[in-house]
Amino acid sequence: MATSTQTVPKKIGKLSTSVGLKIQMAVTGLFFVIFVLFHMYGNLKMFNGPEAYNGYAQFLRDVGYPIVPHEGVLWILRVLLLVSVILHAHAAIVLWRRGKIARGPNAYKVKRGKKTVQTYSSRTMRWGGIILLLFIVWHILQFTTLSISVGADDYSAMTPYDRMIAGFQPDVWWGYAIYLVAIAALAMHIRHGAWSALQTLGWSNRYREPVLNGIAILIAAVIFIGFMAPPTAILFGLIS
Repeated sequence: MATSTQTVPKKIGKLSTSVGLKIQMAVTGLFFVIFVLFHMYGNLKMFNGPEAYNGYAQFLRDVGYPIVPHEGVLWILRVLLLVSVILHAHAAIVLWRRGKIARGPNAYKVKRGKKTVQTYSSRTMRWGGIILLLFIVWHILQFTTLSISVGADDYSAMTPYDRMIAGFQPDVWWGYAIYLVAIAALAMHIRHGAWSALQTLGWSNRYREPVLNGIAILIAAVIFIGFMAPPTAILFGLIS
């Protein structure tokens, strides 16, 4: 029997298509935004004093116990966040590579018009994502594993409230600077990401566009102000 030389097209799963990857980015990005908002809410308890902040930190470790092990829910959330970040980053890299191939050698030679804005936004998202990934590693080492102690000799012997106070003192201004750059990158990433996600999920049209754009800007502004308020207050001695 003669064998056919025709190449059988390889079936690609729906999640591997560009549309599927964009939906994947939208869903994981939405989970990340919800996580970030809850994290921001917890940080704002610094203004209520050490008892409120330390109580909140302890609650995160005790929630669900004894149905789940101590810190079980917290670790579940951490794993979900890690998986979301990995899927989000993978989708972003694949889409960027496909876009680069599709554009060809003249990828970034657009000088004016709408494409300039899109090119600038894509660059901002890419570098902002890299900054966020680096900051997440730094943040985990500083406040989760306590491998890095900023403004103190040993974080392990301190309460969560005292660690926050130590980490943003004027004599360790660079710790505040790292946080400022990262939160600015986060706000810009979420602003553009929220807008793109709403479009990907089909919630945007020419009538809703101004409203949804305003919502994306509002979310980014709330996150930036909410996250920067406690360390700024600590830096200027308003929280001690």
